[in-house]
Amino acid sequence: MQFNKTVLPNGLRVITIPMNDNPSVTVLVMVAAGSKYETKAENGISHFLEHMVFKGTPRRPKAVDISRELDSIGAQHNAFTSHECTGYFAKVAARHAHVALDIISDMYMNPLFDTAEMEKEKGVIIEEIRMYEDMPQSKVARLFMELVYGDQPAGRDVLGTEANILSFDRQAFISYRDAQYVAGATTVVVSGHFNKEKILADIEKYFAGISAKGAKQKATVLDSQDGPRVKIGWKETDQTHLILGVRSFSLASPYRPALSVLSCILGKGMSSRLFDKLRNEMGICYYVGTDSDLYTDHGLFEVSAGVDNSRADEAIKVILFELGRTTREKVTDAELTKVKDFIAGNIMLGLETSDERANYAGGREVLEGKVNTPEESISKIRAVTAEQVMDVAQKIFVDKNLNLAIVGNYKDEERFRKLLKFQ
Repeated sequence: MQFNKTVLPNGLRVITIPMNDNPSVTVLVMVAAGSKYETKAENGISHFLEHMVFKGTPRRPKAVDISRELDSIGAQHNAFTSHECTGYFAKVAARHAHVALDIISDMYMNPLFDTAEMEKEKGVIIEEIRMYEDMPQSKVARLFMELVYGDQPAGRDVLGTEANILSFDRQAFISYRDAQYVAGATTVVVSGHFNKEKILADIEKYFAGISAKGAKQKATVLDSQDGPRVKIGWKETDQTHLILGVRSFSLASPYRPALSVLSCILGKGMSSRLFDKLRNEMGICYYVGTDSDLYTDHGLFEVSAGVDNSRADEAIKVILFELGRTTREKVTDAELTKVKDFIAGNIMLGLETSDERANYAGGREVLEGKVNTPEESISKIRAVTAEQVMDVAQKIFVDKNLNLAIVGNYKDEERFRKLLKFQ
């Protein structure tokens, strides 16, 4: 994948990714602003702000003016907010690239924050919070973060609380946006078939008024643990949803490639150890998988599964056994090769379209300050040894770091805490 990075005089970073045989262009604006940048009283404002950016600008005063114009050029458009970044994008036919850039930049630079729209949107976001609360897989993910990080930004839900949503006023949005949506925290990515010189000229024009002051920094994560932890979210369910995980390393860690390989061995793909054991052999789940979830200053290694209610204890024991086995037995050459090929293939298949490449580059630039090419990432994966996989497993799979979040028909945390030791 080829790309070019340009830093404008005001500090705005621009990444252009040429795909001259591609019929589309994706315009993505990403900013280092998410729930980890919020105080407790602000929790939820990053996501709420994302919604308000779509509600009108001086040139496009109503939400329907923005959506109608995007629809009229056949755009696929949306936005997202996470713990550490927010993004706004539009994917269009190549001939509409400059129109898409005009619209997305206008939204980003000039939101109206109309009070009437804000009050209506409070109801929308509260319903979004309630919707995810009704989804056990979403509920257990939020519960897990609360369990591991507690009452600090890393442990709070990106959507915020209903009380916070109702409390925000126009000045809260203005103050938060002024602190975070600055040039040095913003990256503009254009991927696909376009004229680089014209695109750069338009970006410089559209973002000329962006603030060049320094962005507010996020709080340091308190990342320690002295024993296994359990948190239960009681809910009448036909299936037990669980996340079992341990503290890991950050995005900048030299262990990152080995963590990716370890995650793939255990829970990526239908031939992974946990999938083969829990689903193919035992038949107690439909979904099971692993994630090496790394952030700028901390990380998690997680196993997620939805299992038969009557066999939840058995599933937890098997997961712990399979994780523990990687600390005692070296992976074979054959399995290591299969896993590396799987990761390499998925990296390349995940970069076929202009929006996938834009997200790949934008995420790395905002979170890591640099963009490694896919080829560089694959090269690091190829270099991982069986010894390195075992070493990283031994570092993270220790009893005191175990965390278990469960959503289901349970109330007795001690029952599950007794299970939390590696086999």
